[in-house]
Amino acid sequence: MNKKCIYCKVEILQESVIDFCSRCGIGVWGEKMFNAIVKNMEEARSKGDLVSTNLVDNFREHNSS
Repeated sequence: MNKKCIYCKVEILQESVIDFCSRCGIGVWGEKMFNAIVKNMEEARSKGDLVSTNLVDNFREHNSS
């Protein structure tokens, strides 16, 4: 399953630390806050503190069949 933006459903990179595209992220939070969110999420991933909601959804879909 491909990873999709939670707002507009456009496909995003599977490696993305966020579950929304940059266009929607900037539209919702503004460019400065969006960049801060991405930076903090990338730091959390590098520390092993990141849990992806898309991974949880994929797990549920896989186990419900």
